Amino acid sequence: MAIRTALVSVSDKTGLVEFCRQLSELGVQLLSTGGTARALEQQGIPVIPVSQYTGSPEILDGRVKTLHPKVHGGILAIRSNPEHMATIQEHGIRPIDMVVVNLYPFVKTIQTPGVTAEEAIEQIDIGGPSMIRSAAKNHRDVTVVVDPADYPRVVAEMKAGNGATSEAERRRLAQKAFEHTSSYDAAIAAYFASPSEKTEELPVAMLLTLTRQSSLRYGENPHQRAALYGEECPTGVVAARQIQGKQLSFNNYIDLEAASSLASEFEEPFCAIIKHTNPCGSALGATLAEAYERALECDPVAAYGSVIGFNQEVDAATAEKMASLFIEAVIAPGFSNEALELLSAKKNLRVMVLPGGEKPDRDYDFKRISGGFLVQDRDRFYIGEKDLRTVTTRAPEPGEIVDLLFAWRVCKHVKSNAILYAKDGRSLGVGAGQMSRVDSARLAVSKARFPLAGAVMASDAFFPFRDGIDEAAAAGIGAVIQPGGSVRDEEVIQAANEHGMAMVFTGLRHFKH
Repeated sequence: MAIRTALVSVSDKTGLVEFCRQLSELGVQLLSTGGTARALEQQGIPVIPVSQYTGSPEILDGRVKTLHPKVHGGILAIRSNPEHMATIQEHGIRPIDMVVVNLYPFVKTIQTPGVTAEEAIEQIDIGGPSMIRSAAKNHRDVTVVVDPADYPRVVAEMKAGNGATSEAERRRLAQKAFEHTSSYDAAIAAYFASPSEKTEELPVAMLLTLTRQSSLRYGENPHQRAALYGEECPTGVVAARQIQGKQLSFNNYIDLEAASSLASEFEEPFCAIIKHTNPCGSALGATLAEAYERALECDPVAAYGSVIGFNQEVDAATAEKMASLFIEAVIAPGFSNEALELLSAKKNLRVMVLPGGEKPDRDYDFKRISGGFLVQDRDRFYIGEKDLRTVTTRAPEPGEIVDLLFAWRVCKHVKSNAILYAKDGRSLGVGAGQMSRVDSARLAVSKARFPLAGAVMASDAFFPFRDGIDEAAAAGIGAVIQPGGSVRDEEVIQAANEHGMAMVFTGLRHFKH
């Protein structure tokens, strides 16, 4: 059945005028409200205000305008049901064959700095979701359009179908409509579930609503399908802008997250070189170029095919030094024009600009398991010198304290069991993901390309035995930072004292499974 009447009321007016002009040319009578009606009238497109059609004015500052039987009766009437059609005819209700609605910008509003609770609440749409759900429920007879990207496709369908859309298209649009209202309600629920103060318990219910941003070639392996999904207003790596290079892969995104997360730990020029989510090299420098060089020296073999993260704009000097290494992707807050020109010689290199902005006070880390999710707060707990408790006879020297805090920050981003050796603001050896802590300690020694004498060791969790301390001491490690808390702490402390090592406890564990 050809579409004769469409109700149009949108917040996002992208493509609206051209779409409605084409609808009008196809003989569709337009009903509209408020700003949408004014926008169409200004372009000379015939439109009937909803208040004129219903005979009821918009009231309560526009809070009530479409909640009326003449609106919802026209949408919900089943065209093949004689009683329905007789009822709407009796009450002077015309069938509404198309609903073009998208909702108030609630998410964008709550992301505005300084927004008040009252301002946020006013962006909770009531009539819009009601019309969308009514149309989607009655999609056998009504076409519902919530996404401006669908306007051209709907017009093409109508032109091919003598003014009508196909049942398959109406069902597709209905699914999209329910996704739209579901996402909207989830954002509102999340807003009300975000207290200003941290509570003992996580929320009783979590509504995770994501929209596909792009399809990926495949997942971790070629036989696995994959896509990138993001929130309504994506942030972080999902919102990063790709300047050049091949399409990003599933694994690229995981490593980019690891790189940007570690780089964000530091304010001074810093470089993180990531391989399979582990930092195979990390360093501070007087300049970004120096930070890159020092990070690369940790493990230049593992750095082949890596993903690199910086915490400052990449300049020409840094880009020039990266030219000799095969890199999958690089991410930074920005790149100078000269750096981009140099990096453009590596056509396949994926260059990503990370958007700025403050980190949220609270957000969650999700781990998928069969049948559900595990949810936890993100590990964003930081410590300083005042949080360290010396437990050995020898206290760390001032320079060692600086190195211990550096090593502790980097070690947090290494897969457990994690051991990291560091000195002078750079990692020297990394032991990641081993089944026993002493194996990680040995692996980190074997990976070191520079003498470890005078370096420090960080361990993401306590030492269950003294063997890890003995291994480190044999390599020349002078100081250790670890959480403490083992039943054998005294044995471990005694080992450190025997070797003349300094050891501090943090009282905080950083497992990363």
